[in-house]
Amino acid sequence: MLKLSLDALLTVDTIARRGSFAAAAKELFRVPSTISYTVSRLEEDLGVQLFERFGPRVELTAAGAELLKEGRYLLKAAGDLERRVRRVASGWETEFTIAIDSMLSPCALMDDITAFYGIADQTRLRLMKEALSGTWEALLERRADLLVGAAGMGPPGGGYTAEPIATIAFVFVVAPGHPLAGVDHPLSKSDLAAHRAVSVSDSARQLQARTVGLLFGQDTLAAPDMQTKYDFQRAGLGFGFLPGAWVREDIAQGRFVVKEVEEPKPDETLYLAWRTGEEGAALRWWRERLRTSGSAARLIEPR
Repeated sequence: MLKLSLDALLTVDTIARRGSFAAAAKELFRVPSTISYTVSRLEEDLGVQLFERFGPRVELTAAGAELLKEGRYLLKAAGDLERRVRRVASGWETEFTIAIDSMLSPCALMDDITAFYGIADQTRLRLMKEALSGTWEALLERRADLLVGAAGMGPPGGGYTAEPIATIAFVFVVAPGHPLAGVDHPLSKSDLAAHRAVSVSDSARQLQARTVGLLFGQDTLAAPDMQTKYDFQRAGLGFGFLPGAWVREDIAQGRFVVKEVEEPKPDETLYLAWRTGEEGAALRWWRERLRTSGSAARLIEPR
């Protein structure tokens, strides 16, 4: 009798990613005892220990890591098969994932999501946020089906189709109490090198991480997303470029000071992108919707 099941592999994968049975149970909408039973039964059937227990925290054993390494190929193949069967039967994807750059507001898509649910044939919709090259990586690794507002040109090698949907302008700002606020000339590299920059961490795992506007050896506070970067700069923890739409009111109210810099950041082109050759009904619907609904422009407005 086959001792492995896709459900058991999914359970092991979720535990490994989340670091505990309780966190895995929450993600899978199960009770922790069910997760524990699934793992115990699998370990008993295989005759190997898959996890080392350290209180509530767990880590894969060498055997568990090997199982998961190969098991993830099976999970991906099963997911691909499910999606293909679903598309053949109805034309609609079983699940559709949209990745949005961390500087953009997913709430701008609320009207589009409502319209989608009114027409989609039981397609599960999932939104995720990534930063910089992480958006493109999510598409190429099949963690996302559509990129909305991916920043900058995609990586070389192809496999995707991209079209520009918006342009976002940036301004260099500091808090009023920051030492650079009182400098009365365009800020040079030497001016900036003496102070801390605030940057957004690239969420890419495999692609080369992208850095924006940092000097070699620069003291940098890395934030997980643009919202946190904004908050850190408002608190005076460092300097950096922020989307102009985000800071218009702050500048008008004196909460940020705009500074001229010798090397300004050019406007950033945002892209709509998808994997070449994939033509599910949800993908077609979202592509056409975002080309015509005006949502792309709303994405870059303040949170």
